[in-house]
Amino acid sequence: MNPSSAGLKMLIVHDDPEIIKLVCDALGGENIQLFTSPGVESAFEQLTQIHPQIVLSDLSLPGPGGMTLLDRALANDPGIDFILMGHHSTESAVEAIRRGASDYLPEPLDVERLRNCVRLLIEAGTTRRKTFRLDQDLVDIFQFRGMIGRSPLMLEAFAKIRHIAPHFQTVLITGETGTGKELAARALHDLSAVASAPFAICNCSALVETLLESELFGYVRGAFTGAVQNKQGIFEYANGGTVFLDEIGELPLSAQAKLLRVLQNHEVQRVGSPVTHYVDVRVITATHRDLPKMVALGQFREDLFYRLSALEITVPSLAERKEDLPLLQRHFLDKYTKRYEKEITGITRRAQTRLAAHSWPGNVRELENTISSACMMAVGPVIDVADLPETLRMPVRVTDIASQGLISLEAMQQRYVLQVLRQVQGNKAKAAEILGIGRNTIYQMLSRMGETAEALAESEANKTA
Repeated sequence: MNPSSAGLKMLIVHDDPEIIKLVCDALGGENIQLFTSPGVESAFEQLTQIHPQIVLSDLSLPGPGGMTLLDRALANDPGIDFILMGHHSTESAVEAIRRGASDYLPEPLDVERLRNCVRLLIEAGTTRRKTFRLDQDLVDIFQFRGMIGRSPLMLEAFAKIRHIAPHFQTVLITGETGTGKELAARALHDLSAVASAPFAICNCSALVETLLESELFGYVRGAFTGAVQNKQGIFEYANGGTVFLDEIGELPLSAQAKLLRVLQNHEVQRVGSPVTHYVDVRVITATHRDLPKMVALGQFREDLFYRLSALEITVPSLAERKEDLPLLQRHFLDKYTKRYEKEITGITRRAQTRLAAHSWPGNVRELENTISSACMMAVGPVIDVADLPETLRMPVRVTDIASQGLISLEAMQQRYVLQVLRQVQGNKAKAAEILGIGRNTIYQMLSRMGETAEALAESEANKTA
């Protein structure tokens, strides 16, 4: 039968021409393009050519059968709505639904039930397309300087950034690793009066202590071996603009004293020089560490902490704003389908369920890495569970969590980090990649967990040595 001129595409698979005619007559008034096939192999060829949204197939097809076609169709395109029809059998119906069928229609075929089933699928498809367009619009509406969120916590953070940006001299941004603290810092700079001036970044955890001060404050020729010429530091480079010091909690005490002098006197002194240079910079710092606790332990200067924390912005973790997950998924899906030049239209419901159940210890960075990886792995028009990283493919067992009792979010994150380390045989670089966090963060978390966790991670690594 030739397809009609409009509507969703539907493939009817049956070896009985009378049944095919019955179905086509029953659905002739619907806004559907109808295609037909007599068997599994020809049907699969059409699946790859016409990409139907709905498939109606006989269970007892010659050869491999309808269940095989169901498996192959969903493996090729998990977004297909697949209807099986066959003789009344509770076992067959349950098995069909378990394997991903949208419905099971008993024979002899009830024409009215068929129409209702197809209409419901058409309505669901229409709803999904509307939701897709709305999600696109919502991503644009709730995007703020590269950050995306409609949760109360994120909207509060956005409002605070807008309010602070024109006036701040120092700001402390707090939040877990991977939440987007650097994006918040860039937003503060971009909305400030010095937006056209330099924005200099220094990750305090990425530099060894011997190089950190020269990176921040510069050095003069001959100050140390290898200093063959004068070099300005980040503060001099950013004069008139903004300096962003990420992971400020990792700054050594000696550098903390010099930073306090910059904040109080607007003066920097290059390593190896008695001369001071005046600088006019705004300073944004960020950390995932508990600075008040570090102050109490003598690991962070109290006077510097109070100077930095006069204005503070907290970027919430992804676990605290799960309502933003669909928007972030859509944003990253658009970003990486364009980057990888793929035609991926969405994420299956079961894959979305796995994503929603995940605790996201690596926060937005982990989610971005997950969607990026899934876009690379996907071979069809939608991302399915099989395209997700291995750690997300297995559903979370509620009984496991319940048996552990109520624990803190940090403890849950620590257990998940250990679980990932076990699965990668203690490879911290691989674990950091999966979690979307830095290797330094892995070491810091293991350090906080104590020697037992470190020994466990090392023993897992030694098993494969």
